[in-house]
Parts: sequence; structure tokens; C-alpha cells
Amino acid sequence: MLITYIGHATLLLEIGGVRLITDPNYERSLGGFLPRVTAPGIALEKLPTLDAILLTHAHFDHLSFKSLDQLPRNIPLFAPPSIAQWLISKGYEHAVSLPANGQVVIGSSSVRLHAAAATHIGSRYGLDRWRSAANMYLVESDEESVFFAGDTALTPETHHLVERVLWAKGRSLDTALLPIGHAPPWKQRSFRKGHLTGTDALALFDILRARVMLPYHWGTFRHVTAGAHDAIRKLREVLITHHKRDQVHIVEPGESLFVDGEGVRHVRQA
Repeated sequence: MLITYIGHATLLLEIGGVRLITDPNYERSLGGFLPRVTAPGIALEKLPTLDAILLTHAHFDHLSFKSLDQLPRNIPLFAPPSIAQWLISKGYEHAVSLPANGQVVIGSSSVRLHAAAATHIGSRYGLDRWRSAANMYLVESDEESVFFAGDTALTPETHHLVERVLWAKGRSLDTALLPIGHAPPWKQRSFRKGHLTGTDALALFDILRARVMLPYHWGTFRHVTAGAHDAIRKLREVLITHHKRDQVHIVEPGESLFVDGEGVRHVRQA
């Protein structure tokens, strides 16, 4: 399994012979005023042939129409049902509805994609609550597995997808891809209702019992109340004394993480 961090929530997953891209966003800014501070780890025109696109929710930083317009339309674009319906109405006819607790096989391979509901209000605008659905995804082959959390809070149910699909079969999760965010003290309580701080991500990593954690959602865009690197700086501080620090791999944009039965290694993309 090879995982490449492109930036923010955009990762290239190569598992079981298929290639998936998550929440593709190649824009230079969010909303025209929050600038991108690092270039995408793989230029859009240099992406390899893809088998599917995974979309978790409709927020501007996860759903970029400009990016979708430059990606192939002959592959499925999996999204929560309300988002898929909206995309189809806008001309993205390759959008495929994947509800929470849904499952699909990617192409003709044996790679399965499973979905669960994230704890995150994912509507794009303030009044479009009908578009508020947000997914988490688990991708598994017969040999490997990777969990992509999208955006979510830490709740007693966050691990249930992994429990249902893997633990029930006596299998363990290989790689947990978890978002990390940072909020000032006055915003911490509301922020954590729909997001993971670095400390929350580490707690979820413990619960998931995964071999490897890769944090994302950092180092790409400036935010209104936080810098692009605040979250990863805080995580690095916590990791100094954390009991699983050797299993948390911080991958810079453009770097990959290769995970197999024999171990883990970092790979720099050409």
C-alpha cells in the first residue's frame, strides 16, 4: 500500500492494484481569501491513472469544483447520497451515491470501499442543511486496509466502521488517515464537535488499534483562526512523549508512505 500526501485532505491511495484520490482540492485559495501556502504534492496533470474519487462532504476545502473539472469523468465519484444527487444535477454524471453503511467494489478488483457517517455538519452553505451529510471511508483488500476519516469529531461511534468490517472478521486496521486541526482556546469546544485536534486524533488512533497513523489536514491552507502549520506543530510537541510516537508518520506534501507486511518506509516522489 502506497499513500501520498498531496495536501489538506487530498491523498492518493494505492491499494490492491487500484488508485483512489480523496477530496481533491488543487485550488490556490479557499473562498478567494485563504491562500494555499504549499504547492500540491503531485501536480494534477502528473497524477497517475485513477480508478475512483472519494468525496466525504461538501465543504469548500473538500469539494472543489475546479479540481473535479480537471479530473476524469469516466471513473466513479463516490459521495454521500445528498451530495451525489447535487453533483449529478450540476452535470457530474459520474457521481455515485454511497450511503453510510454502504459498500461497493472498485472496478473489477477485490478492493472494497465501505462508508460510515462522520460526526461533521458538511453542508456547503449556512442554509443548505439537506447537504449536511459527511462520510468516512474504509478501503480494504484481502491483505490490506486503510481508514480515511474525512472530517469528524471523536465520539464513542467513530471506530464502528473498522469494528464492523475488520474486527468482526478477526482482522486489524493497517493504516489510519486522520485529520488534525487547531483552534484557539475560545473556539476549542465548538471546534471539537466536528473536528479532531491532534490529541483527539491520537486518541482515535489508540482506539482503532491501527499499525500506522498518517495525519493530514495541515500545511496547505491558512485558516481564519489558525496558521497552516499550527496543528502539526502541536502534534509534534505531543508526540515527544506519546507511547505510540514511532507509529505516527508525518508525511510532507509530495512524500509517500509505503506500508506492507514487513514494515513502513517514507518515499519521496520524483
